[in-house]
Amino acid sequence: MFHSTFDAFETFLFVPNKVTVKGSHIRDYIDMKRTMVIMIFALMPAMLFGMWNVGYEYTLSIGQSWTFWQNFWFGFLKVLPIIIVSYVVGLSIEFAFAQSRGHEVNEGFLVTGLLIPLIMPVDVPLWMVAVATAFAVVIGKEVFGGTGMNVFNPALLARAFIFFAYPAHISGDKVWVAGLSGGQGIIDGFSGATPLAKAAAYQIDKIPSVHDMFMGFIPGSIGETSTLAILIGAVILIITGIGSWKIMVSVFGGGMAAGLLFNIFAVNPYMQIPFWEHMVMGGFAFGAVFMATDPVSSSQTEKGKWIYGFLIGFMAILVRVFNPAYPEGMMLSILLMNAFAPLIDYYVVQANIRRRLKRAKQVANV
Repeated sequence: MFHSTFDAFETFLFVPNKVTVKGSHIRDYIDMKRTMVIMIFALMPAMLFGMWNVGYEYTLSIGQSWTFWQNFWFGFLKVLPIIIVSYVVGLSIEFAFAQSRGHEVNEGFLVTGLLIPLIMPVDVPLWMVAVATAFAVVIGKEVFGGTGMNVFNPALLARAFIFFAYPAHISGDKVWVAGLSGGQGIIDGFSGATPLAKAAAYQIDKIPSVHDMFMGFIPGSIGETSTLAILIGAVILIITGIGSWKIMVSVFGGGMAAGLLFNIFAVNPYMQIPFWEHMVMGGFAFGAVFMATDPVSSSQTEKGKWIYGFLIGFMAILVRVFNPAYPEGMMLSILLMNAFAPLIDYYVVQANIRRRLKRAKQVANV
């Protein structure tokens, strides 16, 4: 009766002994399980640093100095409930759908369940995480047919749901540091505003240094602050071939192109921010490495990956600069390009067909 549930637990830690009995198949060591595990390993640096940074930002807010392990333990206790809620809600829905359909439980949510907490503020209410996760799994994934069939990145849909349904809880300046929303014990002059919030308010002189933003010593979503930790994950994905380096490079290229274009015209203080600083602000690096490279919702053709990534990077900076109500544009640009990824691939394929037909006619004429 519960074959789907039993199979999910039975094959959690080892590869099942299933083989093909007919037809020709190309087999290698990469399957869904190994792909998801490598993604989890790549996310570990950003997650572990995010836990430490939660404690570090809290100590700054109360004017104290804790040891490394005190900061990490404080952040661990704050982040762990968010991760648990994400996995419990998401996996429960996945198991229910698989059981009702008689399908296997895919490992796709192993990554989505960790991505959702990493793109959330640390003080986000747990019930919001539960509702957003349920929305992402049901509306963003299962209605399209499950793992491998979704059009949009499920983790980004969870964040988009909270942003549009409960904007005060995720877009406010005082939600990014643990304990700051209550205001108790916070020292004078500590706002907890993210660099993007300061840039949107034209407080350019109050933006942290490039070094602090690159290392991650800034308020922000749990896993998005440290560009260094994110780049370590990028190296893991590129070496193992799990993440597309073409998409990563083109996203950064598109962001730099937009930032450089705005530097040339610079009609407001936000446009005067050096283009390279946009690469280490907000969730740009995290989106480029872990979100834009989603193998299901991104472009599949090689040329399409360059176009897809470039447009994401360019539009992310465009939204940042021209939409002061929403200083971070990475989420919107990725979701928009998820919708256009099939169209990009279609035109790339059609261009290849026309080129080959033209070549065939030239050969025939000769």
